Amino acid sequence: MRIERDSLGEMELPDEAYWGINTARAVNNFRISRREISVYPDLIVAYAQVKQAAARANRDIGALDGERAELIDRAAQDIIDGHLHDQFIVGVIQGGAGTSTNMNVNEVIANRALELAGRPFGDYAFLSPNDHVNRSQSTNDTYPSAVKLSLIIALTKLADEMRLLRHSFATKGREFREVLKVGRTQLQDAVPMTLGQEFRGFSTTLGEDIDRLEDVRPLLMELNLGATAIGTGITASPEYGPAVIRHLREITGLPDLMQAGDLIEATSDTGVFMSTSSVMKRAAMKLSKICNDLRLLSSGPQAGFAEIVLPPVQAGSSIMPGKVNPVIPEAVNQVAFVIAGADVTVAMASEAGQLQLNAFEPVMAHVLLQNSTWLRRAVRTLRINCIDGITANVDRTRAQVNQSVGVVTALLPVLGYATATRIAKEALRTGRPVRDLVLKDGRISAEVLDELLSPVALSGLQDTGPLPPMTPELILRMERELDEADLRDDS
Repeated sequence: MRIERDSLGEMELPDEAYWGINTARAVNNFRISRREISVYPDLIVAYAQVKQAAARANRDIGALDGERAELIDRAAQDIIDGHLHDQFIVGVIQGGAGTSTNMNVNEVIANRALELAGRPFGDYAFLSPNDHVNRSQSTNDTYPSAVKLSLIIALTKLADEMRLLRHSFATKGREFREVLKVGRTQLQDAVPMTLGQEFRGFSTTLGEDIDRLEDVRPLLMELNLGATAIGTGITASPEYGPAVIRHLREITGLPDLMQAGDLIEATSDTGVFMSTSSVMKRAAMKLSKICNDLRLLSSGPQAGFAEIVLPPVQAGSSIMPGKVNPVIPEAVNQVAFVIAGADVTVAMASEAGQLQLNAFEPVMAHVLLQNSTWLRRAVRTLRINCIDGITANVDRTRAQVNQSVGVVTALLPVLGYATATRIAKEALRTGRPVRDLVLKDGRISAEVLDELLSPVALSGLQDTGPLPPMTPELILRMERELDEADLRDDS
């Protein structure tokens, strides 16, 4: 064991622990979530990037000597490369506006830097978590900046998964372009359409949500680094802010990162987190609606809509033999419910901030990073385990269209509303096909009627248009990169 001291006293810590006394106190104080911050590796990497940029900036402006700056730089790089993530042990729910997280990062980097220098852990007289790793910084500017960077990483991966799902829906739209079916409004039979048009619509709506995810990125690029405690920049040189942003651009590969124009406002404002949450909630709700449609369209297989068949992935009942449930769409629905609740959490936490700082950024970071992770994985499992394997029940859709009175709507220009209504009612009362009743009426010849009731005429647009620009090579590359990201998260 080793002994470390702070303003509250001293504690014994394991010799091999890279974290220090501040981390230990936080672990003891916040035994709430039982989820360590290392569950969000994007946040750990982003925080290490902030500390690395700070060390380089402090070296440039003469606030930190070259030897210590280099050691901090190397230690931070180890974390960026995926090492020592098990040392980030404070809980995701914590008081102090993220101070526990910041000190966990400071202590791990300090002790790794001491190790690189050949010195014992806890030799803070040589290299201190506060005086050196945290030089020119505060929790109040590093924590929100790291959260924003981690969300940029997370939303990029989410958008890529959504692009793959969009392509899967568009592919199905092309596959089902000849499958005429009954459209429905308010769950009642409406006019015909193609199953391809329906799936193409799913693809289009996902594309709109991808665009909204992209819209929020510039908001996340604005950082308050250099603000220190409340935005006045106390303890930091005026040269530090521009220098740390310059280095962070280089480290992250994000050239659009910028320092906020009003650091006082930027330190207290959390509007960007509400915007990010709202965009993810929008995407989740729309995806949940699509899953509701998939469950309805696949309902049956005998007494429901039964227009499509979802791939069977597991037995659906412990008592009913042969039953298969739409478990993948159901799982996505549940993720959407969690995201909707988390959006309320972000709104309440943002409103509860007082004066120059919002103390509730940790819970915002937690739910936003959880939302992005869960939604990304839900999108992935929906694509792989459901959408790619959907087949159309062509016989069922054809029979429904042939029996549907909705096709009479296509004849309005020729028959008029009153005659069309009479034929529709007679078809419902007698069960006879609309086509037979129209021919009996005698106003339209069989040849003209066949043209009016053709799939092209009934659906309005048979061709669903080109697929989104996704080459097979691009799809494989994106899938490989996302697989690797998941493996890093799991490890």
